[in-house]
Amino acid sequence: MTLIENLFQNIPIHPLLVDVITISIILILAFVSMRIINYFLEKTGKHLELELTVIQVLEEIFKYTIIFIAVVLVLHELGIDVSAFVLSLGIVGIAVGFAARDTLSNFISGMFILGHKSFKVGDIIEVSNHVGTVTQMGFRMTTLTTQDNKIINIPNSLFSTDIYLNYTAEEKRRVELAVTIPLDIDLDKAIESMEEKISSLNWTLKLPEPKIIIQEITEVGVKATINVWIDDPWSVLKYRTELARELKQYLVQ
Repeated sequence: MTLIENLFQNIPIHPLLVDVITISIILILAFVSMRIINYFLEKTGKHLELELTVIQVLEEIFKYTIIFIAVVLVLHELGIDVSAFVLSLGIVGIAVGFAARDTLSNFISGMFILGHKSFKVGDIIEVSNHVGTVTQMGFRMTTLTTQDNKIINIPNSLFSTDIYLNYTAEEKRRVELAVTIPLDIDLDKAIESMEEKISSLNWTLKLPEPKIIIQEITEVGVKATINVWIDDPWSVLKYRTELARELKQYLVQ
């Protein structure tokens, strides 16, 4: 006899209704427990200065653990032999495991990402031609938010097979700007003027020093690449635009 049945044993109530009430209480407690644990993890994580990635993974561990316990309790309340249920899981485990091999692969890849610290929540990464900010990391997939606010869910197993880039792994980033210097402009003076302008910008680093590299001479002009280093990896596009705006006057006669 369950605890709920003990509470209602002296009250004339249909046994089916008792089961419904019991299952409802189990589900409510499971939901409340997940909310409390998530709140506790977030508060504790901030206090201990844990990375958001670790907090999200811990939340998923507790979430699936609570769901499993709730399912077992519900099955027990329905009169299903839980031990037989667990045994049946073992019997069909091979078939289910084969069918869910992608999920297992995603889970293992997620653990490797977390352990290796390849990237974390807040980093800007590129994988399979998708670029975005990591907003959530789970056991099965990683969620990216693009610049135009699109949400992309990347299976974790993809990080084991595809090359991916972490644009914010290092604090220093290079800003590249391709320019074409018209043929009727004095090349040496143009380069000298641009170098002086670049050096005067307060967001450019002195080391590594900015460089203007001549790529080729074409019919329309001299193609060059300007390389400038910054210490804000999240503002590459912003500074590339500003660099083009600042140097425009030196590229037009």
